[in-house]
Amino acid sequence: MSNTADFIATVHPYDSLPQDELARVAGSFSRRTYAADEAIYDAGDSLSGLYLIRSGRVSVTDCNGDSVSELGPGNSFGERGLLRDGAAVTSARAAEESVVLMLPRAEVMRLIGAHRAVARFFDRGRTLSERAPDIAMLKVGDLLTRDPQSCPAETPIIEAARIMREANISSLGITRDGRLTGLVTIRDMSNRVVAEGRDLNRPVGEVMTTDPITLPPTALGYDVLNIMLESHIGHLPVIEDGRFIGMISQTDLTRFQAITASAVIRDLAEAETVAQMAQTTARIPRLLTQLVRARQRHEVITRMITDIADAVTRRLLDMAQDRLGPAPAAWLWAACGSQGRQEQTGVSDQDNCLILAEGTDPAHPYFDELARFVSDGLHECGYVYCPGDMMATNPRWRQPRNVWERYFRDWIDRPSPEAQMLASVMFDLRAIGGDATLLAGLQQDTLQMASKNSIFVAHMISNALKHRPPLGLIGGFATIRSGEHRHHIDMKHNGVVPVTDLARVYALQGRLTPVNTRARLQEAEAKGVISGSGARDLIAAYDLIQTMRLDSQAHEVNTGRKPDNYLSPADLPDFERSHLRDAFVVVRGMQSAVGHGKGMLG
Repeated sequence: MSNTADFIATVHPYDSLPQDELARVAGSFSRRTYAADEAIYDAGDSLSGLYLIRSGRVSVTDCNGDSVSELGPGNSFGERGLLRDGAAVTSARAAEESVVLMLPRAEVMRLIGAHRAVARFFDRGRTLSERAPDIAMLKVGDLLTRDPQSCPAETPIIEAARIMREANISSLGITRDGRLTGLVTIRDMSNRVVAEGRDLNRPVGEVMTTDPITLPPTALGYDVLNIMLESHIGHLPVIEDGRFIGMISQTDLTRFQAITASAVIRDLAEAETVAQMAQTTARIPRLLTQLVRARQRHEVITRMITDIADAVTRRLLDMAQDRLGPAPAAWLWAACGSQGRQEQTGVSDQDNCLILAEGTDPAHPYFDELARFVSDGLHECGYVYCPGDMMATNPRWRQPRNVWERYFRDWIDRPSPEAQMLASVMFDLRAIGGDATLLAGLQQDTLQMASKNSIFVAHMISNALKHRPPLGLIGGFATIRSGEHRHHIDMKHNGVVPVTDLARVYALQGRLTPVNTRARLQEAEAKGVISGSGARDLIAAYDLIQTMRLDSQAHEVNTGRKPDNYLSPADLPDFERSHLRDAFVVVRGMQSAVGHGKGMLG
């Protein structure tokens, strides 16, 4: 029983229970081992209780056999049917040999009635499982369930351990004047104190983890899980305005449906070869269909899919360094294009570059081999080579930071069609791996310089008007006239790109730092770059265009086709066709406004 009590003390909501209640609940759990591929229950079965995974993995599928989620240790399942009418609404099967605990229904109901934290947990879980689409949108601040527990670095180790025991927590923030200076966990106490025979009266600051990874309360719960899986950590401090406001653990999140995408990232982090990674990324199209079916918002879907691309890139960078050894100088791998904006869909090529420390020889064989290994690996994993060769394998895009500064300065001082195109892509840079300080300040300095050059701004506006929404002359759509995609519209180049280009212009005009299109539009509204009504209309239009684009891609995957960006308006119901046209009308109206407002170049 003690092992069960120790385990559930790390799992929410049981971690909120008093010690005597925790012991009672631990004694109520039964335990069973399931062989790989053994059924735990099928849809429609009567459920005896709530299931909790002690070890192993469990796959949950709906009544059609489609995957709902893949769960791991600390995840509960079966609660939706149990709390509704007692009949399972999904099927559960062990994906590998697994140990599963079961808490009888009567005990579950007693806990819900006796403890508010438990009731809140299961109420929240039931609501989300019925609604399905919003778990990845939950803010970290909304997931915090208790006040932060902390102590100063001078606190004796033994006193810090007592604080953790009395609060029934597995981690403790180390603070000074409310600001986080470090983190200590149960594992630290075991590895750095007990195993090393350290004096328990020494300051806890000697065994804490300094500069831990943190997140703001506005981050997504999905962010927490991905960071934990990639970095192999179990706790993340939450910081607001520099102050420590709480701690969140993996068990707060892993029971939700976002685990499906995070399982892909976990498998990528554990992959030993590029071939294994390619097998994992082959699951992305099916993931896309699951997310669309669950009615996730488009910005959540594209963010999740981009996070997978980020994980692929970082894993390849790690593999490259294992092969090549330490780099001769600091470097940063940055993504641009849709990956930089965190807007990837089921169709993505690669756009990337290397920023090197000043004084570094860009022709050094190390960086050539690093770029080639990562770019080839991305290609093998489905992120095809950039048709325009905008990749770190091209020496032009593998340069020291001072050269990058010169690039941007030249594009701004001497605008040309090529400069407009390159600046448009490179304004969307985002750090992926390496030394992020090499990018810090570069974007802000460039925005400051570019926004003051009226000729460059005018050229950027002109460039933003090149991609026009596909509106016909007589109230219909201007579809492609010939070829493979005859009678279709290009939802990327004539739907999404016009909005992306507008958002980039607004960012330039307002010196706005976000690179994500939707975030740029929201920031443009907040900073008064565009009117509130204009921003809301454009965001709504963008949401509709992106949603229909993803719906179309998911349909193609479901029908056994490779997803693309083409959609036939004739295949849409009248209602959807009308709304899509209205969205394109909004985009064209905003293009007209920015063109007339800033002087479109002819």
